[in-house]
Amino acid sequence: MRKKEQLNSIIEICPVRNVVARFGNKWALLVILVLSENEPIRYNDLLRKIPDISSRMLSNTLKTLEADALVDRKYYQEVPPRVEYALTATGRSLVPIILQLTEWAQKNMKTIIDHRRAISEE
Repeated sequence: MRKKEQLNSIIEICPVRNVVARFGNKWALLVILVLSENEPIRYNDLLRKIPDISSRMLSNTLKTLEADALVDRKYYQEVPPRVEYALTATGRSLVPIILQLTEWAQKNMKTIIDHRRAISEE
């Protein structure tokens, strides 16, 4: 049992696995990109910019990104209360990488789709 506990702790502290796992849901990268183009932004405006995300999923994604210090949530004590979201410096540093990944995906998507079709027809 001790060996398994040790293995789990090594997996948990692996920087690549740990960070990539947080982006396992398809929304995190998109939320970061939308924030980078529209910050600061209120929750409902963000929800409108990503029409196919549910309110619950957006809320969970924002909480996760906030917990990872990628998104800053600012609460204004007004009537009615106002909350705005913006990227932190750490979150902004991720944007060029996401843009590179997006560019790569656009360049290679046809090849990937063609290969998927060929494999599924076998």
